[in-house]
Amino acid sequence: MSQEASDGHPVVIKKYANRRLYNTQTSSYVTLDHLAQMVKEGTEFEVHDARTGEDITRSVLTQIIFEEEAKGQNLLPIRFLRQLIRFYGDSLQAFVPGYLDMSMESFTKNQEAMRNRIAEAFGGGSQAIEAMTRQNLAIFERAMQMFSPFSPRKSGAEEDQRGNGAEPQKTKASEEIAELKSEIEAMRRQLSELSDRK
Repeated sequence: MSQEASDGHPVVIKKYANRRLYNTQTSSYVTLDHLAQMVKEGTEFEVHDARTGEDITRSVLTQIIFEEEAKGQNLLPIRFLRQLIRFYGDSLQAFVPGYLDMSMESFTKNQEAMRNRIAEAFGGGSQAIEAMTRQNLAIFERAMQMFSPFSPRKSGAEEDQRGNGAEPQKTKASEEIAELKSEIEAMRRQLSELSDRK
């Protein structure tokens, strides 16, 4: 299967009102499973509403993920899904797509090295897994630093409130970032304890 249409553009898939999907390159109807396979093969495609011409690629890709999760693949942890939902409508919502895209791109670039390390771990103990975990934590922490400029700084008024015994208000975003940082620190402690046991 080619990576894209013959003219160099993504393959166009049309979705009809009866929910049927039509591949305009192969002139055949396809299913979500077919589209999932195209993604895995690296075939670029766009899905358009057959009636309006609207690009609905995002919703179809989301539907593919839903279908895979329903089959029991369970790739997305419940905690991650809850945190993701919390960001809808949040002041940091605009920064989440870029952060997730950057994290997944880094993960994808390192996936072959990770596969090799996991293979080595089965024959060489837990050192490889610990090293891989440390590296992933470092990548995650660097990605989280992009949020730090948006952490609220204490103003003079807040300092006065503290002097008067009043607790300055924290934004929801700063509390969630603090929670994530504390989770990273807890994971670091666990890794340190594992190293000390050897």
